[in-house]
Amino acid sequence: MALDIIGAGFGRTGTLSLKLALEHLGFGPCDHMQVCLDHPERFALWAQALEQRDRGGAIDWAPLFTDYRATVDWPGAYFWRELANAHPHARVILTVRDPEQWYDSVAKTIHRVPRLLGGAPFSQGLLALAGLISPKIHDWALVTDEIIWRRTFEGRFGDRAHAIAALTAHNAAVERTIAPDRLLVFNVGDGWEPLCAFLGVPVPETPFPRANSQQEFERQILQRAAPIAAALAGSALLAGGAALALGRASTAAARKQRASGVKPRG
Repeated sequence: MALDIIGAGFGRTGTLSLKLALEHLGFGPCDHMQVCLDHPERFALWAQALEQRDRGGAIDWAPLFTDYRATVDWPGAYFWRELANAHPHARVILTVRDPEQWYDSVAKTIHRVPRLLGGAPFSQGLLALAGLISPKIHDWALVTDEIIWRRTFEGRFGDRAHAIAALTAHNAAVERTIAPDRLLVFNVGDGWEPLCAFLGVPVPETPFPRANSQQEFERQILQRAAPIAAALAGSALLAGGAALALGRASTAAARKQRASGVKPRG
């Protein structure tokens, strides 16, 4: 199944509402970060796509999208250019939102995920150890941290002006690159009409989906990412236990040296 719709908008621009709307209109299944959290094996496929991109070769999209008609939100939005080139007949939807409101929304939701899961922030060592317990944790961390925070925002999301500039530059690049007849710049607050006109389908009688408030986001994250939190907690305990054991062994060795009359090296 070839992709019909490519969502190029950043997360927290109404992407979950768009996902639900597209599926209601028959353009589903639609990929989204929540789909990856429900099916964490997909993170390994996104990690492979990232590796293929970095090597400069063509990305094999079949493992990710054989059963999908659309993709919105991250991780797919990071690959909007490659996806558009690989699916020349797919239409592109750029979800937009007031930049100041968007920044506040991201800061209060996805940027808080480490703290919601009990870490502030995740250390690379802890994530590596968690990956030994569950390889899916490593793939999740690689995709979300590398694609969103390190590459999209250059590790500077905390700099409000820089993050908003990254959003603005991204949106401008999409509008500059995608042909106007292939692109819809869409604010989900505008409802069904512009979306249905773009897709050439009738306007439903049901209200346009409204989803993913801050409170709903936190509930969904805590529910979907419970295995991640458990692995991180187990890793922290394991790391703490290893450090304690190492400290005790070092102390015991020093005592043994003093008892034998041998001065410790130092």
